[in-house]
Amino acid sequence: MKPRYEYETTISPTSNLSSNSFLCMENRSLTLKPTQDTTECGREIKSLMWIYVLVGNIIRGMGETAIMPLGISYIEDFAKSENSPLYIGILQIGITISYWIGYSLGSFCANIYVDTDSVNTDDLTITPEDTRWVGAWWIGFLICAGVNILTSIPFFFFPKTLPKEGLQENGDGTENAKEEKHREKAKKENQRIIKDFFPLMKSLSCNPVYMLYLLISVLQFNTFVSMISYVPKYLEQQYGKSSADVLFIMGIYMLPPICLGYLLGGLIMKKFKITAKEAAYIAFWLSLSEYLLTLSNYMTNCDNFQVAGLTSSYEGVQHPLHVQNEVLADCNTRCSCLTNTWDPVCGDNGLAYMSACLAGCEKSVGNGINMVFQNCSCIRPSGNSSAVLGLCKKGPDCDNMLKYFIIIFSIKMFIFSLSSIPGYMVLLRCMKSEEKSLGVGLHTFCIKIFASIPAPIYFGALIDRACLHWGTLKCGVKAACRIYDINSFRYLFFGLPATLTGSSYLPAFFLLRLMRKFQLPEDTGSSETELAEMKLIEKEDNCTDVHRSPKVESDGELKAKL
Repeated sequence: MKPRYEYETTISPTSNLSSNSFLCMENRSLTLKPTQDTTECGREIKSLMWIYVLVGNIIRGMGETAIMPLGISYIEDFAKSENSPLYIGILQIGITISYWIGYSLGSFCANIYVDTDSVNTDDLTITPEDTRWVGAWWIGFLICAGVNILTSIPFFFFPKTLPKEGLQENGDGTENAKEEKHREKAKKENQRIIKDFFPLMKSLSCNPVYMLYLLISVLQFNTFVSMISYVPKYLEQQYGKSSADVLFIMGIYMLPPICLGYLLGGLIMKKFKITAKEAAYIAFWLSLSEYLLTLSNYMTNCDNFQVAGLTSSYEGVQHPLHVQNEVLADCNTRCSCLTNTWDPVCGDNGLAYMSACLAGCEKSVGNGINMVFQNCSCIRPSGNSSAVLGLCKKGPDCDNMLKYFIIIFSIKMFIFSLSSIPGYMVLLRCMKSEEKSLGVGLHTFCIKIFASIPAPIYFGALIDRACLHWGTLKCGVKAACRIYDINSFRYLFFGLPATLTGSSYLPAFFLLRLMRKFQLPEDTGSSETELAEMKLIEKEDNCTDVHRSPKVESDGELKAKL
């Protein structure tokens, strides 16, 4: 059984509040925190619940990984060449809608305390805006698990093969025979993939367009995964929003432009019948415009949270760097305060303090999140002064900066999705038909291995370098970062992705030059050519005594034979 989450605090809801053990007191022992149990400190509770979460995610990944590469190859094989971009765009829209549902569900769950079933929430001294708050993440897993089971049922009713779209439009009474020939062709190609795995891998590795596209995808997905993984934390720290608010903002304002971009990208490819070479140029220039637009996000910044002893002095003067020995000041040295505990309060002077004790508060009224601290010597040496739980809110100027950030980021996501469909068609059209399933699968594999897995790890390690104060758990165990130097955070958050994306334009330049010289396997593909190929295969199969060497024939030769 997983133990209950115990957040870092100097206030114990079960203790006698009249003792004021968490306030400014002289001659107090600092060996243990008020909420720390000496018996539990000697024996750290180790849980193996993370293994269940790991195994569950592995199984989920095994199930969803096959859907994208095989599903897209399925669409490309059984749809007209001019229709497949639109169908793939609709598929991407469905995925984006699922993100929107997920963010909405996450926003709902993030407002619920993680142990809401076993804890009296009235005794909590933190709110969803606090960095120590942990939402009920497990509710989302239960709901999504049930929905996944229900949505998997229709997949059992899919046929093994589908008739090639467009064959029935040119019917001459032999539609069934054509469908049968097409099924036999698909079956032979599947058997060939299994038999000729290594030759196909060699063919793909010798395809310069495919390999350059693979390199570009890895670099740009490192950028995409890094930013998407940490944009909630960035919005929390930069603009002072709660996790629930951040998820709601991402779901409402950032995902609809992605849906619109995917739809328009597919429609444009279908309407103008854009070739692979033209699609490559469209994707390149759209990506470059998105890259230049991203640089403007450097200007949508707010000031650091004003915390005495961390980002500013006790007089309210901002510090350029963290100076640890300034946590204590003349107004609180007599209070015997713990200097490494994060239990912030906001004074009525607009300045936050790491704890009520460090604010010099000597009295408290109320309980839970409604607790008010009074007679705080660091806030005002003489006269009435008070503080409430939590960090001080950022001003209206910061709210305006958030609006600018949302507008720029939404446009960026629209351009990104608009360029995705033309870019993906370059991948599909640069391979032979028998290479598509393996090629798309290898592309997905490389993105997962070299982008999706390592990017959050190294990006998170770099962001941690901007941390100003780490939380502490029982026995002094290091917890999550409570507050960042937001300027360093901003430079890392936008600087590293800008470097990775910028480096991807060098192989993109070589890819465009290559595509000028070489004829792609699917660059001239059209529904008429595919129909001609099917009819030619039918004629060749009916011949019983034909002995000739294989020959690669052009579209004109195929039509001439018909």
